[in-house]
Amino acid sequence: MNLSPEKKIAGVLVPVFALRGENDLGIGDIGALREFIDWAAEIGFKLVQLLPINETGTDNSPYNAISAMAIEPTTVHLAPNSPQDLTREDFDVVLAGIDLPVLRSGSIKYRQVKKLKRRVLERAFANFSARASVDRQTAFQRFCEEESMWLHDYALFRVLMEVNDDSPTWNRWPAQFQSMERARNWLSDLPQDQQTVIRDRQNFFGYVQWIAYQHWREIKSYAESRDIALMGDIPFGVSYHSADVFTRRDEFMLEWSGGAPPEPYFKDDAFVQKWGQNWGIPVYRWEKMRANKFAWWRERVRAVRSIFHLFRIDHVLGFYRIYAFPWRPRKNNHFLPLDWNQMLEQTGGRAPHFIPRDDQTPENCEANKRDGEEYLRIVLEEAGSTCVIGEDLGMVPDYMRPDLHSLGIAGFKIPQWEVRDGAITPGNKYERLSVATYATHDHKPVRALWEEVFEHPTATSEQSRFDLAKIAVFAGFQPTIDQIQFEKDFYPAIMEALFKSESWLAIVMITDLLARKYRFNVPGTKANLNWTRRMQRSIAQLRSSRKERERMSLIHELLVKTGRT
Repeated sequence: MNLSPEKKIAGVLVPVFALRGENDLGIGDIGALREFIDWAAEIGFKLVQLLPINETGTDNSPYNAISAMAIEPTTVHLAPNSPQDLTREDFDVVLAGIDLPVLRSGSIKYRQVKKLKRRVLERAFANFSARASVDRQTAFQRFCEEESMWLHDYALFRVLMEVNDDSPTWNRWPAQFQSMERARNWLSDLPQDQQTVIRDRQNFFGYVQWIAYQHWREIKSYAESRDIALMGDIPFGVSYHSADVFTRRDEFMLEWSGGAPPEPYFKDDAFVQKWGQNWGIPVYRWEKMRANKFAWWRERVRAVRSIFHLFRIDHVLGFYRIYAFPWRPRKNNHFLPLDWNQMLEQTGGRAPHFIPRDDQTPENCEANKRDGEEYLRIVLEEAGSTCVIGEDLGMVPDYMRPDLHSLGIAGFKIPQWEVRDGAITPGNKYERLSVATYATHDHKPVRALWEEVFEHPTATSEQSRFDLAKIAVFAGFQPTIDQIQFEKDFYPAIMEALFKSESWLAIVMITDLLARKYRFNVPGTKANLNWTRRMQRSIAQLRSSRKERERMSLIHELLVKTGRT
């Protein structure tokens, strides 16, 4: 595909789990994504951006996966003959007694959905084990060999999770399981028949990944056939409770918890305002990774490259330095009311700080810049011709964006945040090697900002009014927009302004595209709705809605007018 920045294109960002397909099992999957690709192509979009698709843990966050390599099994589209080992009879047997309308309604019911999809995949695996052709068995073995760097350890980790009540919190498992060496010793000490059961279960988890990778590579090819590029996402960090950390513990600083420093924008959470965002990701021991030629990072990039045409690195700033806490997120509430000195008393004098160093001196800035370049060049080397985008938002040092640009990594332009000398930067001043968007999965949709200002004021209405005023200026309005209507005036203007920008990629969050106000995630919180929201309508319903057809006709006209088709 021609993804040269010389040609401007537009895309839409949507989480796979949020999609509603015609026959899904309570969560968005590859089948629903196929429908979405068709819909996006008809409108004139050339790109679909997704959140990370790695296997999630108990919090269901795509940015806190239990494996940096394994694909989330619920993304696989399950139906008779999908995978080909699944018969109509087996599919119907598993779904017997399941109230699908209830499962599909409302938000995602992760426990039920994951259990149901696992049972269906177990039926498929049983059929595969019993009667797959020699060629198919050989293909599976080839996959296992090609992915051996991570797959065998991951499969054992998944078995250990099952042995421990499906929990990934390996540091709370019994002592005999708390390291890979101990776990292997435990396995070798089991009677032969029990070892066989465990090996079969490991093969099951390997089989699921084989199917998942097959299906995702197929959807990549399908997207190409519709002239649509798929954009993936690599989180900078990985979950503390992951197969990666469990297996490669010496490559992580487990005593430090990575995150971001306090910044004024996010007002939804008192801890974030006071202390920052404590994501709980372990900090990397880069010197250990360098010793094995950054094999783990190379494998991550290789995996995402095989599925996506281009990919975003979430919190690319972490390659240069990362803000770290001396406590895990579960203790955030304990530290929230403390002042700085009280915090130091609790931590033995260890304070949140930047690792490996802050940016307070020119020497530190130069050292951080040098480190970041080294690590990112590894990513670029492994990415090859696959385009790389860096999420460079937040409080970033002056050297970072020019450095990303010199490396050929596109950064982000959030119009309401692009302020220089007190003035909003117009879109025609954006660098071509950039991604323009009003919102990511972490931000309030524009419609939500509008509601907070004009319809249902809240505690954060002033911040919303401030952001709306800046978006208005970017779109050609005066800061005061009290006399205009959202649908008739504001929506078309902001969409045209975004598409008219000089940015290579203009990406619209699905909630902004459909003028919805719900959110998929509220940073810094553990709200029950995080990562559970689904689109209110299926693709078929969007097609049948006169209002949505008119809206998408407008978007198509704007894409043509601004040369992004």
